[in-house]
Amino acid sequence: MWFGISASIVVGACSPTAPAPSPSPTSVASAESSPASSNAGSPEPEVGQTDTDWGRIWDAVPADFPVYPGATPAEEAASGPASATFALDGADPKVVAIWIQNELERAGYKTDALNGPLEDGSFVLEMAGAEDCQVEVAVAPLGGLTTVGVLYGADCPSP
Repeated sequence: MWFGISASIVVGACSPTAPAPSPSPTSVASAESSPASSNAGSPEPEVGQTDTDWGRIWDAVPADFPVYPGATPAEEAASGPASATFALDGADPKVVAIWIQNELERAGYKTDALNGPLEDGSFVLEMAGAEDCQVEVAVAPLGGLTTVGVLYGADCPSP
């Protein structure tokens, strides 16, 4: 179940630009996505889910998901579906992977595996959260950049 390194960003962060009498969809969610809450005060966009070779993932990560200092969202580093992708200038992939591992452990996740370095110099971090929540983080060198691709499992709490 833990194979492949995917990197992409599909973060659906939308904000209304003008008041409307009736809500309009801000993102397309799959039929299996959690139903949106009916909070009339501040509607939140639904986060969809995507099926991948790794398994079903959320199309975003929670706002409190640990992002390595200096990392920025990087859709151009995408090589497939992911919950989020980030890029850093010249960071050591092992240092980044261990930092994310430590931060996720502080947030209550447990490490299933930290694999690497692989042939391309990348590291793959496999974490487990409450119940069936699974997270995979792939950290890879790419030229002068280091990319971080996150697969945030559909069994994890909604982002």
